[in-house]
Amino acid sequence: MLQRKIYRNLLDWKAKKSRECLLVRGARQIGKTFIIEDFGKKHYASYIYLNFYQNPEHKKIFDGSLEAVEIYKKISLYVRNVSFIEGDTLIFLDEIQDCPNARTALKFLAIDDRYDVIASGSLLGLHYKEMASIPVGYERTLEMYSLDFEEFLWAVGKAPDAITALHEYFERKEKVDDGIHQQFMSLLREYLVVGGMPEVVNTFLKTNNYQEVYATQKKIMESYREDIKHYASATTRQKISDCYLSIPRQLAKEYTKFQYKVVSREGNARRYENCLNWLVDAGMIKLCVNVSTPQFPLVAYEKPEQFKVYVTDIGLLTSLYGYETQTALLKDTLVGPAKGGIYENLVFDMLMKRGMTLNYFKNDKNTQEIEFLFVQNGAVVPIEVKSKRGATVSLNTFITEYAPPYAYKLVAGNMGVSGTKITMPLYMAIFI
Repeated sequence: MLQRKIYRNLLDWKAKKSRECLLVRGARQIGKTFIIEDFGKKHYASYIYLNFYQNPEHKKIFDGSLEAVEIYKKISLYVRNVSFIEGDTLIFLDEIQDCPNARTALKFLAIDDRYDVIASGSLLGLHYKEMASIPVGYERTLEMYSLDFEEFLWAVGKAPDAITALHEYFERKEKVDDGIHQQFMSLLREYLVVGGMPEVVNTFLKTNNYQEVYATQKKIMESYREDIKHYASATTRQKISDCYLSIPRQLAKEYTKFQYKVVSREGNARRYENCLNWLVDAGMIKLCVNVSTPQFPLVAYEKPEQFKVYVTDIGLLTSLYGYETQTALLKDTLVGPAKGGIYENLVFDMLMKRGMTLNYFKNDKNTQEIEFLFVQNGAVVPIEVKSKRGATVSLNTFITEYAPPYAYKLVAGNMGVSGTKITMPLYMAIFI
């Protein structure tokens, strides 16, 4: 079984919750159901599972009264062999976006507090208007993603001690032994191609065949297209797909800012903005917004009309470029702007899955661009990403003008320090 960090969050919620349901949200097929089901079966005497997508009749449980006792009665009618053990039962409401009344009912189930309740789903924002009320104060939200790079390392057999040893290089800001460095760069290129979707990772572990990996990614992409058909309106389905499929072209530009005209010649914000919101809500993409001034608090200086779009699983992104591109990434023979955009998305993937909030900076004169900014202890810290060797004019200028406490340059090369600028291998993004 793939080891997932989110398991610790589930245990923490179980130990500390008080009149609070847990809502786990994220894209389809990232392993939400599997991990919650494993948690329920291992840590509760009774585990009750409802899936509103696979079993639409389960929605009837939440018709009419939403009092907890009435819900429990109807669960016993619709679900076979259920057992309610006070203080030792987990009720798992899966694909809750298909039953808005169940989301509303979380408040009453939390107040009752006899049994633990976890809900899971995606596209939750699209259905808020259908809910009588959102259970504010009675649900803890946890966002889940596909495997991050560290979880991928665990999956392919890298012992935690090896990762700890690597972290010590990071802490000491010391050059990594060449053999270790080459090994982790090779593993990072594997992650570029395989990504973190559990089914894809398992395919890789079982077959060691990149063509099988690509075929599994294509199958997942087809299921995403089916989700668009199922959940999106008839007038937006094609536009949503067009926006998503434009991302490889968006990231292949010198300046990777999202442009609607890249989606189509007649593209504009009015035509496509809601489509991007749909993809964000589905957990398939994240936006990274430009700021006018790289100053704390960054949110005060955001320019919402200027943003980049990144895919939330790096393997799915590289699959959109095709198998030949994946092969070139593995061999490290890819050249051109597309490589830079792919590596930007890779670093975004690694940082996002650490829970970091990221912006970017592009000045009005178009003379300076910093790929990512984040806030730490009230200070703005820049990150520059280099997929190839080259000078860091923008980062050097940023350091001179804004005097950050430190600045990161992520490269394919090894560790080095020059003043406040810390140059380090791309794979060390998991330690920032």
